[in-house]
Amino acid sequence: MFKGIGDLASLLKQAHQMQSKIGDLKEQLAQVRVEGQSGGGMVRVEATGQQKILAIHVDPSLLSDNDREIIEDLLVAATNQALDKARQAAADQMGDLAGEMNIPGLGDALANLGGGGSGAGGSAAS
Repeated sequence: MFKGIGDLASLLKQAHQMQSKIGDLKEQLAQVRVEGQSGGGMVRVEATGQQKILAIHVDPSLLSDNDREIIEDLLVAATNQALDKARQAAADQMGDLAGEMNIPGLGDALANLGGGGSGAGGSAAS
């Protein structure tokens, strides 16, 4: 009977540690910067690892062409790419966290949250 209590206490301790590490992870993800591009770099979107858009850069030549549909399509493509990279960066860091916690299967489950995107390369904007 007491062995079950010890296991429960250990599980609760692990849950508390994980909660603390998740808070740290959120702070780290706020510092991660990724970039999505479209139109050969004519449109660039910067985002954080928390999937917050920081900036959108549009080449002035696109604006002078006055083609709203092309600009809109390029903005959507660049934004989606940036968000895919942000999700992948988050999944990579969560996988690292799960490995530290040594909970069987958790790392694989968290890594799948990245959706197998284009690979963010950590905190480097590409």
